[in-house]
Amino acid sequence: MAQFLQVHPDNPQPRLLKQAAALLAKGGIIAVPTDSSYALACQIDDKAAADKLRRIRGVDEKHHLTLLCRDLKELASYALVDNRQYRLLKAATPGAYTFILEATKEVPRRLSHPQRKTIGLRVPEHRALQELLELLGTPLLATTLIAPNEKDPLNDAAEIRDRYEKLIDAVIDAGACASQPTTVVDLSAMGRGGDPELIRAGRGELATLGL
Repeated sequence: MAQFLQVHPDNPQPRLLKQAAALLAKGGIIAVPTDSSYALACQIDDKAAADKLRRIRGVDEKHHLTLLCRDLKELASYALVDNRQYRLLKAATPGAYTFILEATKEVPRRLSHPQRKTIGLRVPEHRALQELLELLGTPLLATTLIAPNEKDPLNDAAEIRDRYEKLIDAVIDAGACASQPTTVVDLSAMGRGGDPELIRAGRGELATLGL
């Protein structure tokens, strides 16, 4: 039975975030609010949890999972970023964007794309999630919470609890999120002199990226 942790969206209670962190440390999967929609998240170094996250989400190993990072500095520890990419990232973080970049050796090989060696990364702009990431001191592995065979992400914590209470360990309820997924942009070609490629238009404004 999933725990239901109701936190204030602007001033989240530390004791509840510590409860969420403890569940993650035990291999748990939790639903977290972001500035786009809710996401499923687990620890980055827990293979069993990552495999379970994929099963719940209904995706295979070719689906890009995302690292939720505290800031651009942390993001750059897990992705190879040149000057062109950095300028674009700086303009768009934190925000509702997911960027696909070439993974560094800090990313376990099982988490990167099996053929391209790329990884999705984002710096979310949501107070409760940011404070959870700060408490953990490491990124979370995540995927947008879209139910199998559905197109729209879930944004209501009560509905998530009703639908997933036997599959996940907790829901962090910080109120309703936006109902749009992130804008996804592949920046990996920029490292070879190419241009950014829009993969999915979402909540993040394309004008911010110059696209």
